Amino acid sequence: MGKSVFSRLLMGLALLAATTIVVVSADEDEGVHPLRTHSIYMPYIDQDLQNRWFDFGGDALVNTNKHIRLTSDLPSQTGYLWSRLPLTSASFQVEFEFKVEGKGDGLYGDGFAVWLTKERAEMGPVFGNRDNFEGLGIFFDTYANSRQSHSFPYVMAMMGDGRTSYDSANDGASNKLAGCESDFRGKLVPTKGRITYHRDSQTLNLKLQTVAWDEWDDCFTLTDIKLPSIVYLGFTSVTGEVHDNHDIISVTTNTLTGRLDSPFKLANNNTPPPQKKAGVMWYLKFLAACAVFGALVMAFKLSKGSNDMKRF
Repeated sequence: MGKSVFSRLLMGLALLAATTIVVVSADEDEGVHPLRTHSIYMPYIDQDLQNRWFDFGGDALVNTNKHIRLTSDLPSQTGYLWSRLPLTSASFQVEFEFKVEGKGDGLYGDGFAVWLTKERAEMGPVFGNRDNFEGLGIFFDTYANSRQSHSFPYVMAMMGDGRTSYDSANDGASNKLAGCESDFRGKLVPTKGRITYHRDSQTLNLKLQTVAWDEWDDCFTLTDIKLPSIVYLGFTSVTGEVHDNHDIISVTTNTLTGRLDSPFKLANNNTPPPQKKAGVMWYLKFLAACAVFGALVMAFKLSKGSNDMKRF
């Protein structure tokens, strides 16, 4: 009888452990899935001096220990970094670290752009990319071509239809969907951007980290925005008479699915935010470990008692 109880206890213990692992793992994995084809980190290139998933071009330079420099602090440069494969996920998040700096104290430019467009790797006048593009351009503009009501640097979004030109003379004023002032140039803290797009709800949000580590500020949220079903991810930059170093340090792209696929759901239900959720998951793991340990102790005592009875 002792052996039977012991066996059942061990089976129950195994079931408890398996259930705990499955539940915790499923909860942790739900929602965010890394997309290697649209992510790039140091050293950026392989032994053949290429990258499997991205193309570099123009005046772009790769420093394997630091960055991909789209343009250097020199006049009349154009450089790009483009994904080789289209980004077809319905919902995704792109987080990128960048750095803009140079010797210029009062005059510098022109900035860089992030692209989610049907076209790729076609150099042109719009922050190093072609004009009349189809898709979304987000411009990190550091030089004012005309008098504006906002200060620079300035970040703005434009949705291209393949026919409309960028209003360069007025810094895109007639094209702007949304934008924000952002002092991202020459910062000591790592500067980052985070784009989150949801095709079902047709929303796109941009957050920026420019003040302190892991302190994200909302730049803008676009509604009723629908990207082309197939877009390429790109980063481009251009300099003219004024110039700067424009660097991309890393790009991390994730596909979003399930419960975590919409930031707006978080505000409308009782689901804890990610940082609180992580604490809850740690607590659940701790409780599970205690339960497993307690069951092991009980099993050991029952086994020892059964053996003592047999010896008696």
